[in-house]
Amino acid sequence: MKIWASEHIFNHPWETVTKAAMQKYPNPMNPSVFGVDVLDRNVDSDGRLHSTRLLSTEWGLPAMAKSIIGVTRTCTYVQEHSVVDPKQKTFELQSTNISFTNLVSVDEKLTYKPHPEDPGKTVLTQEALISVKGVSLSSYLEGLMANTISVNANKGREAMEWVIRRLNTEIEELAATARGSMRVPMAAAVTEK
Repeated sequence: MKIWASEHIFNHPWETVTKAAMQKYPNPMNPSVFGVDVLDRNVDSDGRLHSTRLLSTEWGLPAMAKSIIGVTRTCTYVQEHSVVDPKQKTFELQSTNISFTNLVSVDEKLTYKPHPEDPGKTVLTQEALISVKGVSLSSYLEGLMANTISVNANKGREAMEWVIRRLNTEIEELAATARGSMRVPMAAAVTEK
């Protein structure tokens, strides 16, 4: 078993980062996730949003790893459970692969919380447990997968920034449209006098 962990600070408030995380896929930085289906979503009595999603992914395993594992296709499905707690300002996400579970398991946990000293920032902690089963060189393959997770985590952070920029642009465009539509009736009222 291989353990991978990381921490990152976003220079955005928790609410912004949480919105972006919920809209992270698809994105051009990490095209390996090509499908997201919401299986269940509900709000509990404490106001927490619970979501279960199915992610369709294409693992970019090296050809050597594919031959060791004995697979040609690497399309996999990941089940993701998340809980957004707006009162405690936490967003916890846990995911696990549901394909190739007889060969490999990857259990990942992400937690987003406001920075303890700066509410304008958000702390992301990530950890993954990787286990390759029943094949020779399992430790080597676990290391390869940990490296892939690390690369994808960096792409994921870039994707979060991309989504935040996209959301901010949409907000600015909506505000400009609203200002423009308010001016038209005001201009008409002035010309009627």
